[in-house]
Amino acid sequence: MNNKKLKSVYKLLILISCILMVCCNIAVADERPDSGDIIYLKGPLNVEDMLPLGDTQWLVTSGLNGTPTNKDHNGHIYLINRKEKTFEELFPGATQKIEHDKEMFNACPRPINHNSISFHGLDLKQQSSGMYHLYVINHGEREAIEVFNVDVKGTKPEISWTGCVILPKEVMANSVTILPDGGFLTTNYFDPTNPNSRMELIQGKISGAVYEWHPGGEVKAIEGTELSGPNGITLSPDNEWVYLTAFGTREVIRFNRIKSPVTMERVKVEITPDNIRWGDDGILYTVGNNHVPPEECQNPPCRAGWSVYSVHPDSLKLKRIFSIDQTAVLQNATTALVADNEIWVGTFAGDIIAYFPKP
Repeated sequence: MNNKKLKSVYKLLILISCILMVCCNIAVADERPDSGDIIYLKGPLNVEDMLPLGDTQWLVTSGLNGTPTNKDHNGHIYLINRKEKTFEELFPGATQKIEHDKEMFNACPRPINHNSISFHGLDLKQQSSGMYHLYVINHGEREAIEVFNVDVKGTKPEISWTGCVILPKEVMANSVTILPDGGFLTTNYFDPTNPNSRMELIQGKISGAVYEWHPGGEVKAIEGTELSGPNGITLSPDNEWVYLTAFGTREVIRFNRIKSPVTMERVKVEITPDNIRWGDDGILYTVGNNHVPPEECQNPPCRAGWSVYSVHPDSLKLKRIFSIDQTAVLQNATTALVADNEIWVGTFAGDIIAYFPKP
């Protein structure tokens, strides 16, 4: 059932053919310029999302399962050394540390099945010096938010699974952001129990909403957050403002989570926006496929490359800071992370990550 759900996402977001399998755990950058100063780190598979581990040299990425030739290929959490431009598998890895926090995640029925995972959106939050919570959406054996502890006090980060929150059957989660009490907000991209939901998303109709969970409670939709393809989500540093993207209507949105009822501020963007992430410069960034109007696209899917936009957190003013066409090696960009004057870009369907100087 879960493989079928993931396959539907691939079809919806235009799956690229010909993904090569990773044959080793550690790889180095493939120094092939694609356009301008773009360089590729070859090997990480289906990196839909990524975030920095504080001010360390490490990035943590998700990894969806499946390839065009092997739908059962397992997912991963990858560790990227952004200074040395290398990567390795962080989870499952050679050993899996299980430290179930049954007080915090008492409703989690059992530890994660490391042989059936598909990791989508993720979020990191520092809990103490050298320790981070990592929340990751899992479409594998179960539809859930999986929770890990990541220890960065040693020479290399170590990870341990600590719990999960099972999501409602009507939720196909896309992105997640951690709340101060250990709860979370997650975007429900579309309702997998509704046979028309994916088509309604493509048509720009309402397909999902933002869902909220707090320890000891249930996962519930937030009234007033209904959107067409709610995708990326993140919080302001003071945890007051929620920033998100709507894939179906090509919008960047924010609302104040302290005020009720929810009132959304929206701006249109000329891409199908995916994840939205804070850069280390205090500005938000989103990335997505360049939009092709239906009247100009006679034989879908019509690929047109992708663009990175900056988003001012107060005004929501948009600025296209980078764009590339359909000839680029990496297509279907899903996340753009700005760190140390570099932009790192991942894709939900491919075996490469792109990085290049921030313009």
